[in-house]
Amino acid sequence: MRNKVFALNSKAALVLVFAVCLGPIRAKDEESIKGLRDALVALAPDVDPHEAELLSVTAHTTSRRLAREYGVTWDPAIHNFLINIGVKKRGICADYTHDIGACLKEFHFKTLVLHWGAAYAKQADENNGLVVTARNQPFLDGIVLDGWRKAGRLFWGPVKKDREYEVGRRNLLGQLGGHPHSGITAWREDLQESALLQEDRPSPAESNRKQ
Repeated sequence: MRNKVFALNSKAALVLVFAVCLGPIRAKDEESIKGLRDALVALAPDVDPHEAELLSVTAHTTSRRLAREYGVTWDPAIHNFLINIGVKKRGICADYTHDIGACLKEFHFKTLVLHWGAAYAKQADENNGLVVTARNQPFLDGIVLDGWRKAGRLFWGPVKKDREYEVGRRNLLGQLGGHPHSGITAWREDLQESALLQEDRPSPAESNRKQ
């Protein structure tokens, strides 16, 4: 019964997301939304297709919305520079990852798991993104979601096949693409941040009531 109720709730939430968010960007993102949904379903036989579609729609629409809220109008690297000099306030890769993750976390997926990934951690060209796996599936077998890379147009793909973020795939200036492909992913899981994505924490209002 709980599974049936969840399925109904997922469908209702999906309809709401489509109605409110998807209309203005449907032509641009429809194919990508379907592709990500299918890739998520293919992660494991027990992945719920309704969860996969809900995650895909939400991730795409949220990434677009965040780019507008952050005021992203140029290349994301330029936007990062504007943040560094104080012209803009938010919109680095970690902001996308945190904010998209916060939206997805609210659905409490049963068959999909959210992880926080970092490539070239603590380096000048560090990138952060969400990685989605099936239950009990290794991080490296998941799919990376990156809202920053294309300035709000959601990038997604298998972690191991993300050719822009491979070990050694940088030149001396810290730019991507400086060396031939190594075939070894630079993505690693940030376990502390993943724990925050996966735990069920009370809302600020609930926390205040307990104090």
